[in-house]
Amino acid sequence: MGFIGDSIDSLKSINVRQAFEQAITLGMIVSSALIIWKLLMCVTGSESPVVVVLSESMEPAFQRGDILFLRMGEDPIRAGEIVVFNIDRREIPIVHRVIKVHERNDTNAIDVDILTKGDNNDQDDRVLYAPGQQWLNRQHIMGRAVGFLPYVGYVTIIMTENPIIKYVLIGALGLLAITSKD
Repeated sequence: MGFIGDSIDSLKSINVRQAFEQAITLGMIVSSALIIWKLLMCVTGSESPVVVVLSESMEPAFQRGDILFLRMGEDPIRAGEIVVFNIDRREIPIVHRVIKVHERNDTNAIDVDILTKGDNNDQDDRVLYAPGQQWLNRQHIMGRAVGFLPYVGYVTIIMTENPIIKYVLIGALGLLAITSKD
């Protein structure tokens, strides 16, 4: 009959106890994923320990679709490091290299101004910053790149650019989870 027909027949044969058990299992899987994500946040000190490179601005260092692993320590940020930063009123983080660091001793603490640029870009990132902003501050930095997996993030890019694929995949996985007999 085929996968869909077998799945529908399997759905018809599920009793309340099986459905409840499978819902609990699915909830545990989702909860485990969230716990692992929160644990990674604590270990790395970054609000987003894993990001996907979305553009070609960092080629040849990183390609579109690479997954970056981030860490945010207390060490000072230095020129040449690759950082991921968020700009006010923009929700998508940017992966670029630090080209200048300016330390200010205005108060007891040392404030740091940071200027970034994509390796594949002709000019610095001041045109990307918020209007009137010339430098990034430490609070804009989400983390430093400490490792990467090439091209693995293309799955995320494809699902973001083609939402129908995301919904079909989620639906198929949900159907598989509900109809599995184990």
